[in-house]
Amino acid sequence: MPASAPRRATAIGHVAFEDCGSLAAALAARGIALETVDACTTGLQRMDPFEPDLLVVLGGPVGIGDCALYPFIDAEIDLLRARLQRRLPTLGICLGAQFMAAALGARVYPGGHGKEIGWGPIEPGVDVGRHPAMASLFAPEIRVLHWHGDTFELPRGADHLASSPLYVNQAFALESYALALQFHVEVRARDLPRWYVGHCAELAAANVDVTALRHDGARFAPILEAGAFQFWNAWLDGAMPLARNETLDDDARALPSAAQLD
Repeated sequence: MPASAPRRATAIGHVAFEDCGSLAAALAARGIALETVDACTTGLQRMDPFEPDLLVVLGGPVGIGDCALYPFIDAEIDLLRARLQRRLPTLGICLGAQFMAAALGARVYPGGHGKEIGWGPIEPGVDVGRHPAMASLFAPEIRVLHWHGDTFELPRGADHLASSPLYVNQAFALESYALALQFHVEVRARDLPRWYVGHCAELAAANVDVTALRHDGARFAPILEAGAFQFWNAWLDGAMPLARNETLDDDARALPSAAQLD
């Protein structure tokens, strides 16, 4: 019997430095091939929304209110809508979470509390008991990276998974196949310097203390990275269960070494 083709994940990116980070290592441990496409230059309207085994939509500095300026946004939301209607594994991070909310008919709008940028905890949402994969993100030592100005209403039928002191809707899920995270779990300590430069104009406009942000990143990002790898494995167990002929040993579930993360 011929071997089955490896499963594939496609990530849609908007700026090069906001990538899959620790998620990429979790996918590699499962033998899932990862391809990243650029939303800005790829004709998303020609992309088959059903082809990838997993679709990931990453963060970026644009928003729902920029549709007239950046036409790819409408195409990206249409792609998500078609995929979610088929109940296929889908993950949205920050901007990706907002696009998922819009694709599901929920309102996405500028947050009334201004920019939420920096490291902070998240609190369990009312429906988190149905999603045990989230548990590692609520550990007392975990801080996630918040970096957004817009927020969203909870889509109809979605489970509410997390909140923060500033914004009540920080994460939602549709059963086990779709997950939207307003915050960043995927970010790694070694990648953060690119964020500080790439978003320097936004940081200056929001009067964010970059020195303090850098200090917090050095403190909290390594802890998050270890917790995130556990989280990704737990979520993938539900969203993309292993096939009968696949196994994932304890070493694959452990946090990879620095060399393996390259």
